[in-house]
Amino acid sequence: MDCTLIIDNKALEQPVKEGTIGPSVIDISKLYGQTGMFTYDPGFTSTASCESKITYIDGDEGILLYRGYPIDQLAEHGDFLETCYLLLYGELPTAAQKADFDYRVTRHTMVHDQMNRFFTGFRRDAHPMAIMVASVGALSAFYHDSTDISDPHQRMIASMRMIAKMPTLAAMAYKYSIGQPFVYPQNDLDYTSNFLRMCFAVPAEEYKVNPVLSRALDRIFILHADHEQNASTSTVRLAGSSGANPFACIAAGIACLWGPAHGGANEAALKMLEEIGTPDRIPEYIAKAKDKNDPFRLMGFGHRVYKNYDPRARIMQKTTHEVLNELGIKDDPLLDVAVELEQIALKDEYFVEKKLYPNIDFYSGITLKAMGFPTSMFTVLFALARTVGWIAQWSEMIEDPSQRIGRPRQLYTGETERDYVTVPQRG
Repeated sequence: MDCTLIIDNKALEQPVKEGTIGPSVIDISKLYGQTGMFTYDPGFTSTASCESKITYIDGDEGILLYRGYPIDQLAEHGDFLETCYLLLYGELPTAAQKADFDYRVTRHTMVHDQMNRFFTGFRRDAHPMAIMVASVGALSAFYHDSTDISDPHQRMIASMRMIAKMPTLAAMAYKYSIGQPFVYPQNDLDYTSNFLRMCFAVPAEEYKVNPVLSRALDRIFILHADHEQNASTSTVRLAGSSGANPFACIAAGIACLWGPAHGGANEAALKMLEEIGTPDRIPEYIAKAKDKNDPFRLMGFGHRVYKNYDPRARIMQKTTHEVLNELGIKDDPLLDVAVELEQIALKDEYFVEKKLYPNIDFYSGITLKAMGFPTSMFTVLFALARTVGWIAQWSEMIEDPSQRIGRPRQLYTGETERDYVTVPQRG
């Protein structure tokens, strides 16, 4: 199928490509050569930057699929490393493949001992995300044997290393920020339990992982593992298109994720709930949110992609209650505000009309806070989970024969050509 564009009364045939599901795309890759014109699409919201087989989102229907599998099924029945395998290789692993994959990840969790000294170069009050950007980028200085992107084996080793070492680095960033000694990984624990132990264990006493909390955090990791061509994923692909080593590409993704409009949304939602304080103040803040002249915005509602209930939010809501019940938090004021706010927003004509449904950030902040993580760690946990998605997207891009170095165009509106004038002549 082709699409016809009429420019200056001239008909130009543009090929149309169809996906397995979702919208078709008009291939305009030859448009500039044909017309000398570019398309204009700020934020690339109407532009497909690549062809991908990894993640599919239907925002209008509230659908999220990893390699075709609904997110709720994966979160309910699988575990995070199984999801990692699926995103990387395209299929769910057999029992033997899963055992082998889990073993390989577990045996890569240690980081080079010199990394300990690398951390001491930061101030104690450095934001954990600043430490993550630097430490992940620095991995390329320690693991020279996995930076050749033209070698499939090295790409695989780099992928395994990052999935395995990200929890260790994240826990080290947390421990450093609170002045506690680093806790080494323990190979007899599963991925998420190991991370919890590295975050909350201290040398003075034995730490026992709570299986309910471990399962809840594992589910959070699954929900955040990938989300199609979002800002940080597009950053990873753009950096990778230049041939940059994988550690540098993932560090670039972490830096992008740090932005409050992207990875910091759950922290913002938690701060909003704290600001509201009690359920009786909700009507006041609902009115503020509706007032166009008031700068206040309800955080945790609506999504750039989802125009329906965020499918991840339903799972997150259930997970939040499981964690609070396990910890005996029955009268949490933040949860009371969240539940009441959700019910009002789902029924209020203003929010229904604008399709401002609760998203995953609305609940995840409460859950992570209850587990003991400070707000400064929320985005770090997001980065930990999203690492596998970034790697899968990066690997797919490297293996795509049609991929070229990213080079967006622009609509130039600056000065036209003018001659240089020396300082004395400028008056």
